[in-house]
Amino acid sequence: MSFTSVNPHDPGDVLGEWDEAGAAGAAEAAGRAARAARVWADTPAAARARALGDAAQALEDRAAEFTGLVVREVGKPLSEARGEVARGVAILRYYAQSALLPDGETIPAAEADQLLMSRRVPVGVAALITPWNFPVAIPLWKAAPSLAYGNATILKPAAAAAATALALRDLLSAHLPADVFQVVLGEAETARTLIDHPDVGAVSFTGSSLVGRDISARAAARGLRVQAEMGGQNASIVLPGADLERAASMVAYAAMGFAGQKCTATSRIIVADEVYDQFRDALAAAIDALAVVDPADAGTLVGPVISERARAAALEAVAGGGGRLLTGGHGLDMPGYYLAPTVVELPEPAGRLATEEVFAPVAAMIRAQSAEQAVQIANDVRYGLVTSVFTGDLGHALRLTRRLETGMVRVNAPTSGVDFTAPFGGSKESSYGPREQGQAARDFYTESRTVLIVP
Repeated sequence: MSFTSVNPHDPGDVLGEWDEAGAAGAAEAAGRAARAARVWADTPAAARARALGDAAQALEDRAAEFTGLVVREVGKPLSEARGEVARGVAILRYYAQSALLPDGETIPAAEADQLLMSRRVPVGVAALITPWNFPVAIPLWKAAPSLAYGNATILKPAAAAAATALALRDLLSAHLPADVFQVVLGEAETARTLIDHPDVGAVSFTGSSLVGRDISARAAARGLRVQAEMGGQNASIVLPGADLERAASMVAYAAMGFAGQKCTATSRIIVADEVYDQFRDALAAAIDALAVVDPADAGTLVGPVISERARAAALEAVAGGGGRLLTGGHGLDMPGYYLAPTVVELPEPAGRLATEEVFAPVAAMIRAQSAEQAVQIANDVRYGLVTSVFTGDLGHALRLTRRLETGMVRVNAPTSGVDFTAPFGGSKESSYGPREQGQAARDFYTESRTVLIVP
């Protein structure tokens, strides 16, 4: 079976056609990775660090090429694509240095002449299953720590980002031993073969909650270590005392930037009654100022959604969501998969737009009578990835951070945006397993081994 990747701005522009790896191809890749893992685990940390540092330099040297590929393949606006590639370079350099950090500690032994210590050792083979929306950053923030700590690594990207994944494979493989980093293309059969393969020791997934729950269950049944990042229904809360113009600009971009196709995008805008009308007007003006056209244009901030299917699903959600359209709610008369940035005012926090992720430039606006009710509304969904709070009272904001049921809370900052040096993940159905990124990644891609030496 084969599949293609097309440009969502110009669907007639086909980036490539490839055959799926399928069960046989995935199993073969896992076997090669298991053999390569033994060699890579025995490679000194300094050599692993040097390889990642060289890969970082290669990516920086080819930044314009990768930026153009991201714009073309997934429709990411040029400014964001540049930022994503630059983040990829920084991630590789960060984990190149992390490979040189202490890999264990000594512990007082029962006898004075004994040596008792714990060390972190690689898990062997890590399988990474990644989405299309961050085709450079997400594969690298998984692969870089996996490789830094000595694991062979297999990437199974989303079909819509196949060309970028193959370009990353070629770039990384030039600095690594054979089969230490591989890419397998395919859909569910390919992914399930990797999860079920006896040579795979860890699975890291980013994508939908439906798929993530299936992957987590399959991996847990095998006793695999697994982490799954599964999206969100993120709220931006606007309270009295906030800088409303600044907040409106941030919320508009967090909800609509890159056509809302981020797991950290703002889906719900919860505004205190006291400032609701003023903020609504500022938000509408900020959204109207966002450029939606060709993502290769330096001034574009929104761009197309990934496919016609995604656009149709978003329009269906808006049509069935109830409430009153503040802006948007229709496709654009352009060749690509364009949707006007859309905000729907809801009379109450109920229905699909208030409870489910749409993954498009669509957000619900909800009135709250108080900060306490705003928190209750924000918490009253099955997801818990990130919440933003806009307020001038930082003491109050600090108290709210303890009550909000999300893995990340950002005060006077947009929901979108990731600090790759800090743990990333959510609560409730947004995440399963340990956190990603920062030094938390070492705990996932390695396991502790206690060693006692008796003379």
